[in-house]
Amino acid sequence: MSAPVLLLSDVTREHRQGDTVVHALRGIDLAVHAGELVAVMGPSGSGKSTLLHIAGGLDTPTSGRVLVEDRDLATLSATQVAAVRRRSVGYVFQDLNLLPSLSAVENVALPLELDGVRGGMARRAARAALDEVGVGALAGRFPDDMSGGQQQRVAIARALVGPRRLLLADEPTGALDSQTGEEVLRVLRARCEAGAAGVLVTHEARHAAWADRVVFLRDGVVVDQSGPALAAESLLPAGGAG
Repeated sequence: MSAPVLLLSDVTREHRQGDTVVHALRGIDLAVHAGELVAVMGPSGSGKSTLLHIAGGLDTPTSGRVLVEDRDLATLSATQVAAVRRRSVGYVFQDLNLLPSLSAVENVALPLELDGVRGGMARRAARAALDEVGVGALAGRFPDDMSGGQQQRVAIARALVGPRRLLLADEPTGALDSQTGEEVLRVLRARCEAGAAGVLVTHEARHAAWADRVVFLRDGVVVDQSGPALAAESLLPAGGAG
């Protein structure tokens, strides 16, 4: 089997709060290959978002290694890590992070333009990504003139634009109705089947069912992994959203 697109090896993340050390992640091992969608579930505070931040180079582990397309992020400069994020990683943030002064198509084209893609080509790719998530008609609209669900789909288009091979999604269907949420998951699934690797943080078992594997975190530790055939709800305690 070829090398994984994402490899976390014995990753630990500690935060200090005064004299107290909080262990957000403890010895995480995770490999995600091209063509694979992995769902990450667990109660609030279990380390799901921390795992995504580290996988996407937005945070650094206290110990352990993170490789994206065989590149060890710890060996790269801040500029090189930023380039990996632009070229290799599509990230759907929980709080969207759309720029209010840019239209939908400008928001989606921005990562490509920052990476040196010419404006016209970046806009064409951005329009194609907006079409893919069903909001091509909103290309010229600004975030404040869209519903929460529309903004969410623009944010997903920005994560999908270009030839990125690692998709990281933190509750990407949070602002969407169930039908639109299913459409977005279908897009993520199709991207993985076309050769990307995906990691989806969710607290919804029906969304996790789209994944090839479900990884369950508790207190920063992987406590279970299963295929989608095992009912994900059996892993998730009541009130464990987050």
